[in-house]
Amino acid sequence: MLVLILGVSCTNENDLIDVSSVNAPGNISALTTVTQDNTGKVTFLPRGEGVTRYEIFYGDGTTTPGYVSPGGTVDHVYKEGVYDAKIVGTTIDGKRTEAIQKVVVAFRAPEKLVVTIENDLQVSKKVTVKATADFALFYDVYFGEAGKPDPISANNGESVSYIYDQPGVYKIRVVSKSAAIQTTEYSVDFTVTVVNKPFTSAPTPPNRQATDVISLYGSKYTNVAGTNFFPDWAQGNQGSSWAEFDLNGDKMLNYINLSYQGIALADGTTIDVSGMEYIHMDVWTADLAKIETSLISKTNGEKPVVKDLVANQWTSIDIPISAFTSQGLTVADIFQLKFVGTPWAKGSVFIDNIYFYKAPTQTIQMPIDFEASITYAWSGFGASDFGAIPASVVNNPDKTGANVSNRVVKIDKPSGAQVWAGASLNLDSTVDFTKGTKVKVTVWSPKVGAKILYKMEDSTSPKDGNGNPTIFVEVEATTTVANSWQVLTFDLTSFGAFSTSNKYDRVILFPDFGVAGSGSIFYFDDIKQSN
Repeated sequence: MLVLILGVSCTNENDLIDVSSVNAPGNISALTTVTQDNTGKVTFLPRGEGVTRYEIFYGDGTTTPGYVSPGGTVDHVYKEGVYDAKIVGTTIDGKRTEAIQKVVVAFRAPEKLVVTIENDLQVSKKVTVKATADFALFYDVYFGEAGKPDPISANNGESVSYIYDQPGVYKIRVVSKSAAIQTTEYSVDFTVTVVNKPFTSAPTPPNRQATDVISLYGSKYTNVAGTNFFPDWAQGNQGSSWAEFDLNGDKMLNYINLSYQGIALADGTTIDVSGMEYIHMDVWTADLAKIETSLISKTNGEKPVVKDLVANQWTSIDIPISAFTSQGLTVADIFQLKFVGTPWAKGSVFIDNIYFYKAPTQTIQMPIDFEASITYAWSGFGASDFGAIPASVVNNPDKTGANVSNRVVKIDKPSGAQVWAGASLNLDSTVDFTKGTKVKVTVWSPKVGAKILYKMEDSTSPKDGNGNPTIFVEVEATTTVANSWQVLTFDLTSFGAFSTSNKYDRVILFPDFGVAGSGSIFYFDDIKQSN
C-alpha cells in the first residue's frame, strides 16, 4: 500500500457572529506518516498557527472526523485508493481555516528515490535535505551527529533542515517510506561547512547630529580622514590578513584569521572622545566567540574591553567610554584602536559602523521649526547634472502674515533642475502618529499653482533599483497665493501605502513638483502634525 501527499489548497471561513481580534488560523498542514506493515494505517500530525483544535475529514466516506489537540495525532486506516483529506484548524473564537491534502494509498515500496542535500549559504552548519520518490508518503533523515540518533521526518517532496554543533563529515541516511513493508534508503558522507561571510548588511545607524558622533568607518556619517585600517603591526606573522568586503555596494572591514588588528589614525591625528558616551561597532562572525576592543591613548597606552559574539548574525556592540576611563585610560588623545579575536588567529570577522557617539542634547524631530541652535542638514538633489540643488536654513526673508518666525529653510530650484528636484532632511527619531496623520507645512511660493510634494521615508527600509527606500508616503498640495506665506495641509492617509506602524525618519520637500527648474526660490517652515 502507498500514501502520497500531492497538493495543498486553503480556504478561510468564519462561522461566528461575534468576531474578535483573533486572526484566522494560518499555515495549516499535516505531517502524514504510515506504518510499514501493509495495513494502510495513516497517522496525521496536524500543524498550524493560532489553532486550538483540529478536525481531520478523511475523505473516504467516513462521516465522523478525527478531533486533535495541538501537538496531538490521529490514526486512520485506509483501503487502497486516492482520497482528499481535509484538515480544519479552529481558533478559540471559532475562526476556521482548512487545507486539502491528497492521500494516495497503495501497496508498493518507494521507487526512483532522489535526494538533495545542501549546506545553507547563510547559516553555518545548517544542512537541508529534500527527498522525493514515487510511491512514497514520507521519509526519515538520520543526520549522523553523535548522541542524536532520532530521525527527523518530513512529507515526501518537502524539505527538512538541521543545524550541527560542529562542522565536519557526517553520514546522512535517508529512509523513504510508503505503506509497504519494504523501504528505500540512500546514504552519503556529507561535509558540513561553516558560512564565512554575511549575506545581509549591518543595521543602519540612526540619524545623528554631526556634533554627537565621531565616525571612523561606515557610510552613515562623515569619517575621520586618513585612517589606516591595516597598519603593519606584524599581524601577518600570525597568519592574519584583511580585505574590504563589498556586499552589493555596502563595504565593510574583513579581518581574516584575526589574532590582533590595529587601526591607526593619520599621522599626527588624535581624537578627543571624552565628550562621547559610547563606542559602537557592528560585528559579524561565523567562528569567533569573543572580540576584544582596545582604545589606545598617546598619553598612557591602551585598555581593553571584551564582548561576546553571536555566530552567523550581526552583533551590535556599544561599549561605554567609562569602561575605558574606569581603567585609568586617558581618552582625550586617542590615536589607535586594536581588536583581538578569541580564539586566537582561528576565525574571521566583518566589522562595520565604527563610531563614537553621545545622546543628543537637541534633536531634529516633528514638529520642525528650524529655531533650535543645531545643524539642519538639508540635502538637495535633482540639479540639471543630477547633482545637488541649494537647500539650507536661512533667516526668514518675509516675516509677515502666516509666518513671523526667525528661521526657515530655503530651497532653490535652478534653471534646468529636474522636475523631481527637492531636498531631504533626516530626523533624529521616527514620527509619532499619535500626534496626527496630517502634516501642515508653511510655504512661501513665488507663484500660484505650484505643486508641493511632501514625502517621508523609512531610511532603513530595503532599497529599490534606484537606491531609494521602498517604505514611504507622499502627498501633494497646491499653492494658492504668490510671494506670501500660506499653510498647506498634507493628509497622509490619502496615500494608499501609508501606515502608522512604519518608522518614517526622513522628510523630503519637492517644490514646484513636475515642473523643470526655472531659477525659482521656495521657502518652508513649521512642519508639524495635526488631526
